[in-house]
Amino acid sequence: MTSLESKAKAFLQLHVPGDPGVFPTVWDAWSANIAVSAGFSALTLGSHPVADSVGRSDKEGMTFAELLTRVRQITDVVDVPVSVDIESGYGLEPAQLIEGLLEAGAIGLNIEDTVHSEGGRLRGAQEHADLVHGLRQFADAAGVHVVINARTDLFKRKDGDDSDRVDRAIERLKLAAAAGADSLFPVGQHADADMRRLTSELPLPISTVAQPGVSEKAVLADQGVARITFGRFLQWALTEEANRLLNRWK
Repeated sequence: MTSLESKAKAFLQLHVPGDPGVFPTVWDAWSANIAVSAGFSALTLGSHPVADSVGRSDKEGMTFAELLTRVRQITDVVDVPVSVDIESGYGLEPAQLIEGLLEAGAIGLNIEDTVHSEGGRLRGAQEHADLVHGLRQFADAAGVHVVINARTDLFKRKDGDDSDRVDRAIERLKLAAAAGADSLFPVGQHADADMRRLTSELPLPISTVAQPGVSEKAVLADQGVARITFGRFLQWALTEEANRLLNRWK
C-alpha cells in the first residue's frame, strides 16, 4: 500500500492551474469505489454528503469521530489519495485534527472560516491563517505533507459589500497561503472576471466546486482553476436519478 507521504505528494502534484485535477466528492465506500473504477486518481469527502449519508446535518451536525469512521471505511477499500472536508474543525485543536485524519488514512483537508460551533461567525482573516499555520505545523511534525485547502466563505455568505468582496477574499486567502496552505478555495459561484482575478492574483492553486452535469471542465481550466471537486452536487444528481427510477414504481 502506498505510504501517506507518497499519496500526499502525488495529490499535490495534481493541482495544476489550467489543467485541473478532478477529485470526485464521495461519501462512503460505495461511491468511492465507483469513482476509482471510473478512473479517477484521487478523491475528496464533502461534509454535506457525508452528513446526509449518516443521518446528520451539515454545519458540524455530525461529530469528527463520525466523519473519521467514514474516512476509514473509504481508505480501507481504495488506495488513492483522499482529502477530507473537516468543516471549521469541530472545535478541536490542530493536533487532534491532523492526528485523526492521518490515523484514518487521509492525506488532505479542507478548512473553512465559518465557525459552526460558535454560532456561525466568520473567523478573522488572521485568525483563520493562524489555524492553517497550526495544521501545517502538526502535519509537518507527523512527517506527512498534508495538503491543506484553505477555504473562505465570504462569497457564499455574501458578507459585506459586493463591490470589494473579491479584494477582501484575496487579502484573506493570501494570509492563508503565507501560513502554509497548499491550495485556496473561495467557495461559491463566480463571474468569469472574478474567477480570473482570483486565479491570477492569488499565489497558490485555486479550487472550485463544479456541478457534474452542468459545469464544463474546459471553461474552468481556461479560467486557471487547478482543482475541481463536486461538493454536494454529485450526490444530489444521483438522488434525482434515483427518484426518477423509483417514481416509475409508485
